Amino acid sequence: MAVKECGSNESKSPRLLNFIRRNIIWLIILITVTIIGCVIAWILHTPKPRFILQDATVFSFNVSGDPPNLLTSSIQTTLISRNTNGKTGIYYDRLDVYASYQNQQITLPTSIPVTYQGHEEVNVWSPFVGGRYVPIARTNALSLIQEQSRGAVKVLVHADGKIRWKVGPFTRTSRLFVRCPAFISFGNSAAGVIVWGRGVKYTLVTVCSVSV
Repeated sequence: MAVKECGSNESKSPRLLNFIRRNIIWLIILITVTIIGCVIAWILHTPKPRFILQDATVFSFNVSGDPPNLLTSSIQTTLISRNTNGKTGIYYDRLDVYASYQNQQITLPTSIPVTYQGHEEVNVWSPFVGGRYVPIARTNALSLIQEQSRGAVKVLVHADGKIRWKVGPFTRTSRLFVRCPAFISFGNSAAGVIVWGRGVKYTLVTVCSVSV
């Protein structure tokens, strides 16, 4: 009577089952990690905050020096920021506000305190920017004098810093660059409103460009 040799098949079966089990486990882990990663990316891929330069109050703006290359200025700005995301808050870990003219910084930076902005929340900041005898390029100084004598100067108000989105244990950090064009009638006080006896407040309502 013939005897069947099945030992080799029996020895292969446990190895095959273990191989299948291991691959199924790794496949489950891979699928789970992929799903979690997609969820985190979807949550943390938040839209950028929106910024508006509401107004600017000019207290002083004067070019001096011989030759003229020094700017003394004091301007209070009103920046409005809105978190457009309904699921995550924003931590403003650092935010420095300053003004520039023709690609040159013309005021000292002013830091806004660390701030948390909730879901779809609006924050309003009113930082002063300026400085006494800030050195600027002579060509820019001459251009500022000419524009001011004509009644209006176009500057850029910047808000640069670092923001952080956080969902549970997950955090995403980004650099923030805000640019707000400000066309201000420095030489025409009638275009604004006198405040505190010596400042002129100009309403701007300028939508700012935001990059993260």
